[in-house]
Amino acid sequence: MALADAERGSSGAESGSPFSDIIELNVGGQVYVTRHTTLVAVPDSLLWTMFSKKSPKDLARDSKGRFFLDRDGFLFRYILDYLRDLQLVLPDYFPEKSRLQREAEYFQLRELSKRLIPRMSKENSISEEICQSDTEEGAPPSSLGSSGGAETQLLRTAPAAGGVSPSLDPRKSGYITVGYRGSYTIGRDIQTDAKFRRVARITVCGKTSLAKEVFGDTLNESRDPDRPPERYTSRYYLKYNFLEQAFDKLTEVGFHMVTCSSTGTCAYTSNDPNEDKIWTSYTEYVFCRE
Repeated sequence: MALADAERGSSGAESGSPFSDIIELNVGGQVYVTRHTTLVAVPDSLLWTMFSKKSPKDLARDSKGRFFLDRDGFLFRYILDYLRDLQLVLPDYFPEKSRLQREAEYFQLRELSKRLIPRMSKENSISEEICQSDTEEGAPPSSLGSSGGAETQLLRTAPAAGGVSPSLDPRKSGYITVGYRGSYTIGRDIQTDAKFRRVARITVCGKTSLAKEVFGDTLNESRDPDRPPERYTSRYYLKYNFLEQAFDKLTEVGFHMVTCSSTGTCAYTSNDPNEDKIWTSYTEYVFCRE
């Protein structure tokens, strides 16, 4: 420990800063490792103030000595990417721009916040125009005036050719199944609470295009790469282990839960009655967007 502290101190001395060149951060439970120069890349930002104007002993730390920030750990990756080269690159399907803009304001990254506001406004206006359109695809917006009320009402209620009603929402309907696998122990005293040991991963089953729309670059496609958008897969999984985060992303794009099921099995038993029993559980949640 003393050697590690000495190395950190010498590194900070060489750069003229009390901080080491490599810094570990715990942002809302997510661990990031980056350079000190990255964190102070934007003058007068919150991170610049923390890591250039303050002393390491003045900053909050977690139990492992990492600098702690009580912010959204998932969105911080985009904050860090921006600090590296001052460029904003987001996935094609990214429903959390308003939350990212809030994070940019918190970290006092004014340029990043400005870049997010016009993009959000433009996309929201386009979304509103699409949602207000009740005609079939390709109809001019002028046909939606008050004089066309009867025709508009007819389009809302009458089935289109083939018996399928025209959709008022441009987003595709469908189902996504989220699977959650974990393990836990039950002690000798049946009255004590179960202790969860680990979560292996959260799996995603459904049409490829829907899965990518909802989860974006947080979706791990390594087990089923290059699958066409209209094909189904059951081999995707998420890059994080927070079930509530998956639920939030599904809700934000219009999905709602329709059913769920769960099983639990004893994975290990011992002849010793004093040893805890390890159980494994698997739960599936089915979400639908109509």
